[in-house]
Amino acid sequence: MKLKIGTLCLTCTLGLGTAHADTAPREFYGTTAPFAANAIYFVMTDRFVNGDPSNDHRDQGGAHPTFDIPVPGAPKGESANIGYLGGDFRGVLDNAGYIRGMGFGAVWITPIVDNPDQAFTGGDPVYWGSKFSDRGKTGFHGYWGINFYKLDEHLPSKGLDFAQFTAGMHEAGLKVVQDIVLNHGSPAFTMPVRQPQFGQIFDAHGKLVADQQNLPPWQLDPRHNPLHRFYHAYEDLAQLSNNDEANPAVLDYFTGAYLQWIGQGADGFRIDTISHLSTAFWRQFSARIRAKHPGFFMYGEAFDYSPDNIGKFTWPKNGGISLLDFPQQGAIKAVFEHPGSDYAQLQSKLYLTNGPYENPYELVTFYDNHDMARMDASDSGFIDANNWLFTTRGIPAVYYGSETGFERGRAEHQGNRNYYGQARIDAAGNSPIYRQLKRIANLRTRTPALQRGLMLVEHMGGDQAAFYRVYQKGGAHQIALVLLNKGDKAARFHVTKYLQPGHWQAALGGKDVDVAEGGALEAGVGPHDVAVYLLDAPATRTDLVTELTRLMRDKSHPDD
Repeated sequence: MKLKIGTLCLTCTLGLGTAHADTAPREFYGTTAPFAANAIYFVMTDRFVNGDPSNDHRDQGGAHPTFDIPVPGAPKGESANIGYLGGDFRGVLDNAGYIRGMGFGAVWITPIVDNPDQAFTGGDPVYWGSKFSDRGKTGFHGYWGINFYKLDEHLPSKGLDFAQFTAGMHEAGLKVVQDIVLNHGSPAFTMPVRQPQFGQIFDAHGKLVADQQNLPPWQLDPRHNPLHRFYHAYEDLAQLSNNDEANPAVLDYFTGAYLQWIGQGADGFRIDTISHLSTAFWRQFSARIRAKHPGFFMYGEAFDYSPDNIGKFTWPKNGGISLLDFPQQGAIKAVFEHPGSDYAQLQSKLYLTNGPYENPYELVTFYDNHDMARMDASDSGFIDANNWLFTTRGIPAVYYGSETGFERGRAEHQGNRNYYGQARIDAAGNSPIYRQLKRIANLRTRTPALQRGLMLVEHMGGDQAAFYRVYQKGGAHQIALVLLNKGDKAARFHVTKYLQPGHWQAALGGKDVDVAEGGALEAGVGPHDVAVYLLDAPATRTDLVTELTRLMRDKSHPDD
């Protein structure tokens, strides 16, 4: 469907008095952020595809090797791994067409910075199902940075550094979201014998600027030892170094590093553990980044299901950084892992008016990731979750492999981060989850109302949900009506509330519907399916305009 660009004309009221608004169309939109047009595919780079075996460094680590380290204690037929497995930039770029073809416009990759060259000998031992245990683990995930200006050697290939990788992704129609870490570096203490690089940070010239020296945090002496001043003298996560954001050198170091990577083509940042640093720090970091790159999109991970705790990071006075939507993620799993659950659980987590966020439409929505158990749902549950994710407010993100239900229900040391591989990608078309994800995700790519429109709920309850998405700005207009059915039987929808007369086009197949003044839209939706109807007209019905005006006015946090 094409948007009408230019002067917007009001639908004739045909003598119905106040049935329609009689003023020029107002602007209605959830967000104007350009990045909101893109759904995000999240890749743990080392575990996606080994496109270039020459950068595997299989002999790295000496007495503490880093390649292919199975997790002990796995049940028969199961596996997990804490070593490098070979995924790289080449493996992602070679499959850019696969990702773009699914309907994604951006790829979020795990951190690209240099990590230690050995497996960690401290911490608690890793075993099947363990948590926060790192003994024998490597930095395959990228979150144990030691030099934030240097590319980790496992990722590039000859002729494919980070700048060349982002250029190739852009050519394929994909933006690159770089996962960044600012609150911690590598594991820093509890090693039986001190290991090189662990607990250390180097600058762009390779100079050592911080070193925990295998000391527990409470034994650090930042007053007298310059190498300790980068760190807090108290512990935070596991045995990781804990950067002191009150030290101006910390802000300078990370601002410089991440401006460097933007200069090489990063289009957005996902910020790890944002809640472990102060809002004062994020205000300064955001200001420095956006002074050189206005409007640069960033979203943080505050692993907290309380919106009151996390919403403050989105406020302009605190840096205006969006978030991964953990409160809704909890509800998504509760609903789609359990047949017979109630859509009302999800409605309560939308926060469309007077909620905790600066703008709920810029939150990144998801149902699982690398830090939690993957969603443990049936194929139908995944299909229903994706139908929800790609039609409701927010920017959807899907973890690699979820398009085929890969390792469903598995946590970190139970296969959550297992190697995916080219063979699974080539066979993805056999999965009903993949086929339905591709269908709904590609609809979002061509439907501005689903990307940016205000969300107005018509009804949510039981297995059915009906809502509008309305985008009306700058001479463009589009109204979408979304009908979701997560039940095992076909459902009939009878919609009259806020329904504007006109020619409603069936965006996913089926018959278009002409709605008369005061009429209804009748539609059948199959089991575990979605229907979307599009009206190419500005909003003019009085009660619709009234509700959209309220949503537009009240979508931000009231005290911000």
